[in-house]
Amino acid sequence: MNSATTITTGIDGSPASLDAADWAAREAGRRRLPLRLLHAGTQHRVSARVPDVDVPAGCTRSALDRAAIQLAYAHPALDIVARDTETPAVPALLAAAAESETLVLGTRGRTDHSAQAGFLAGSVALAVAASAACPVVLVRAGELPSDEREFTPGGTPPSTAPYRPVVLGLDLERPADNLIGYAFDTAAVRSAPLLVVHAWTPPPYGDRGPAVPSPDASPSEVSPSDVPSADDVRDHETGRRRALAGTLRSWCHKFPDVPVVEEVVHGRPGDQLLRVSTGAGLLVVGRRAGERLGRAARTAIRQVTCPVAVVPHD
Repeated sequence: MNSATTITTGIDGSPASLDAADWAAREAGRRRLPLRLLHAGTQHRVSARVPDVDVPAGCTRSALDRAAIQLAYAHPALDIVARDTETPAVPALLAAAAESETLVLGTRGRTDHSAQAGFLAGSVALAVAASAACPVVLVRAGELPSDEREFTPGGTPPSTAPYRPVVLGLDLERPADNLIGYAFDTAAVRSAPLLVVHAWTPPPYGDRGPAVPSPDASPSEVSPSDVPSADDVRDHETGRRRALAGTLRSWCHKFPDVPVVEEVVHGRPGDQLLRVSTGAGLLVVGRRAGERLGRAARTAIRQVTCPVAVVPHD
């Protein structure tokens, strides 16, 4: 994981970026880290420590100033630093990611048809999530503090309700320590349960047959013995369950207070992540360093309603 000790969030004045900034402030408070607000692509560069940000009488506060002051009032114990930069959005955010433990960005909600062209538009968020050196958390517009906690009827204050589960989508062929460690650590700082999901699709043909039948082969040339039986599928699934348990065993010992649920399911990873993220507080997915976002990660970013953390790994 990144050794830097700050949470950074992008500010462009849009509701999406402000909701992301509030999520970032809560995350910084949970981790006892300072919060850095970054406003990119401006003409005048300003660096200030909140609550010292002030504007002379008669001047209009910038979006960065307003966000910094609002967050300082909402989170008075938090160390907040606000910074403007003339660097364009993507390179500025990627540079900030190299110095941050986590980078938090806002994304437009599926029902948000605003034409405002802020620097946190979907293409920028995707570009940063696909290349950043640290985990990037994408927070959808409209995210509220209560959304990351369980609903508890009976008058329990939302701020004291238990956190919703953290969900980790795990590819057993690439069970990277950075990815697993981030998910366990995130669940630990919330005292939340961790649901680890591995999705797989049973192969249509057994080991003795081709993975995909030849386009020139006639149906009579495909032997029934090449088609896996129900027992074969169960054996494969049992093997994957054992592999998942073995992969997580040392992490469960390292984080004994984190309740862990392991789930091996049939189906496309993206579809299964959409299913299990319903009711989650955070979905964690991986991205192999130097590669583009995978299909499952892109599906999650575009469709999952809870915040999504994209974690780079080797």
